[in-house]
Amino acid sequence: MADATVIDNDVVEVAQRTPKQIAWGRFKRNKVGVFAGYASIFFVFVGFFAPIITRLVGVNPRDIYEGTLSDFAMPLGPWGGISWAHPLGIEPGTGRDVFALALYGARTSFIVAIIASVGTIAIGMLVGIATGYFKGRVDSSVGRFADFLMAFPGTFMIIALSLPMVQRIEAIGIAHDNAARLVVLVLFLVFFGWTGFYRLIRSQAMSMRERDFVMAAQAMGASNWRIIVKEILPNLWPTAIVFISLVLPGYIAAEATFSFLGVGVQAPEATFGLILADGVTYWREDPAFLLIPSFILILIVLSLNLLGDAVRDALDPKADR
Repeated sequence: MADATVIDNDVVEVAQRTPKQIAWGRFKRNKVGVFAGYASIFFVFVGFFAPIITRLVGVNPRDIYEGTLSDFAMPLGPWGGISWAHPLGIEPGTGRDVFALALYGARTSFIVAIIASVGTIAIGMLVGIATGYFKGRVDSSVGRFADFLMAFPGTFMIIALSLPMVQRIEAIGIAHDNAARLVVLVLFLVFFGWTGFYRLIRSQAMSMRERDFVMAAQAMGASNWRIIVKEILPNLWPTAIVFISLVLPGYIAAEATFSFLGVGVQAPEATFGLILADGVTYWREDPAFLLIPSFILILIVLSLNLLGDAVRDALDPKADR
């Protein structure tokens, strides 16, 4: 794409811009998207650097702070015991710091969401390109299997099979305790989540298979592997980027949901699902313990969703029309 600039009312200078520059220019014009991007980077940063941040603040998610609870095991002070020492208050019943719990909860959510998103993208991309480009019986068989998974009650299966799978993972020796629970949760999320991206990539691969540049490469004797890697795959990365920006907040919410239901990470580890499960118990006596973590989780998911929308609009070639 070219931008024309008039110089001295006579000379016209044409500045060529690459697709990346065009997309970046569209993204920078979206003020909401830029703000959401900064917010998302901030949340990811504080999540992954939670051990360092909590050490600097002087709190720990597993420490029980004496003298912060009343005789009825409720936080002393207004709004759940918020103070300079405990910026987000104290957990009722245990006396743990909510700020540390929220940071470690964000860390757990991001780890699960990023691994599950990458796994979903990898499997969906591989299967989608293979079936869309080669077609045939493999395409038909994979399509029926994907239809079966999409119609399957995945949430109920995750809840029902989580404990047996965790026990199996521990017996094999791959992981133990909460690590085994995280492995099982990621496997289930990827297993039931790749089908949507697979369908999207398959349809685009089938369309590109009939494009002139692919047919020209075939006429020149290029191998199928080279056509897929050099011609088709580069044109699918924008779709993958948009998809991962939209599916990431969904996996964060899914991790919190399954932890809330007792399927994901369990105590003494911290996650938003466990915090909200405890917050429901104390919401009448200490509403801050439920509202503050809920608000943080909403901000994280909302920021990522707005960022995903902005990225999708920036990569859309018809966005300027």
